[in-house]
Amino acid sequence: MKRVLSIILGGGAGTRLYPLTKLRAKPAVPLAGKYRLIDIPISNCINSEILKIYVLTQFNSASLNRHISKAYNFSGFSDGFVEVLAAQQTKENPDWFQGTADAVRQYLWLFEEWDVDEYIILSGDHLYRMDYSKFVQHHRDTNADITISVVPIDEQRASAFGLMKIDDSGRIISFSEKPEGEALKQMAVDTSILGLNPEQAKEKPYIASMGIYVFKKEVLEKLLRQNPNQTDFGKEVIPFAAKDHRIQAYLYKGYWEDIGTIEAFYDANLALTNQPQPDFSFYDEKAPIYTRSRYLPPTKLLNSNVTQSIIGEGCIIKECRINHCVLGVRTRIENNCIVEDTLVMGADFYEPFSARKSKIEQGSVPVGIGANSTIRRAIIDKNARIGQNVIITNKDRVEEANREDEGFLIRNGIIVIIKNAVIPDNTVI
Repeated sequence: MKRVLSIILGGGAGTRLYPLTKLRAKPAVPLAGKYRLIDIPISNCINSEILKIYVLTQFNSASLNRHISKAYNFSGFSDGFVEVLAAQQTKENPDWFQGTADAVRQYLWLFEEWDVDEYIILSGDHLYRMDYSKFVQHHRDTNADITISVVPIDEQRASAFGLMKIDDSGRIISFSEKPEGEALKQMAVDTSILGLNPEQAKEKPYIASMGIYVFKKEVLEKLLRQNPNQTDFGKEVIPFAAKDHRIQAYLYKGYWEDIGTIEAFYDANLALTNQPQPDFSFYDEKAPIYTRSRYLPPTKLLNSNVTQSIIGEGCIIKECRINHCVLGVRTRIENNCIVEDTLVMGADFYEPFSARKSKIEQGSVPVGIGANSTIRRAIIDKNARIGQNVIITNKDRVEEANREDEGFLIRNGIIVIIKNAVIPDNTVI
């Protein structure tokens, strides 16, 4: 795998994940109490022994830069690196990144300097564990110009993905980007050729792209240089290349979730608490997910009832009932709170006891969740200050609301408290 260069696409403005992307790049969004989204593809690369890793970003990349520099330092141990490449304007490229392929095109001059055989193109907002070395080996064994990792998918979700048809050898012969109606039905195939049993093939009759590609180095460089108007891999570059290049499908059989929307992100996080075994587990010693070391103290639980939850390091939880939650690092919850079906991202710092006491006496709100508050079906972003006797339950069952000036939005019925927001005492949402 020393002959492979990894390029992780950080995505655009992350509008589907807003307001979690209001102050950070999409790959820097916190995940599972202590990680960031970017930790997933980087960890998969490291576990696959692919150690030359670039991350392309365009929006709000400061926290992402900070996280990567503190989490992934290979200096002195190998020739590996993880480096962020932010969008920039030059005389040759006066525009910002116009799409996935354009982002790679603008940094081709840098990638070409590496003596490698393949580029692996990855996405920064998926949750999965994958051994990329098997993916690359399949690409080499089939002598493909391009290999796409695919998953079988059901009709309900199919129109949200790029779909394809393959022949008996696994070669891709037809593409359709997010088809609907009759166009969708025409993309149905017998997925038993991928190894599914008849029942599974009936349930999942479509082949969807995971947005993960392996290119022969010279093929990618030629396609991007010869077609400067093509800005997206899935919509333009790969379908265009199909007539002149060998494009193979690689079946991925494990858990994979695109967590690019608020609802999918919320569901994927809370699913980590499932028993007896969640679909995705961070408890795999052979393929760990890495992240930044914070050296935090253990979590302190004082007379609390906690069920089916994940709690990060350094939390302080007093006389509360916590059910089906993910609590991030440094989360602080004061007494007599009820928190259910909620993702709390925690805080970047501690407030000393004296400072918290002073704030409360002055009528302001310290970081964390104040006493006697009730929260259900919500996402609480980092450093949020939620006062005492607050109720966040979406009692009117509103599906969508933009109340950013009040510190929150509602997406698919999920209340999202914005990073650094202040929710005063006695507020009802």
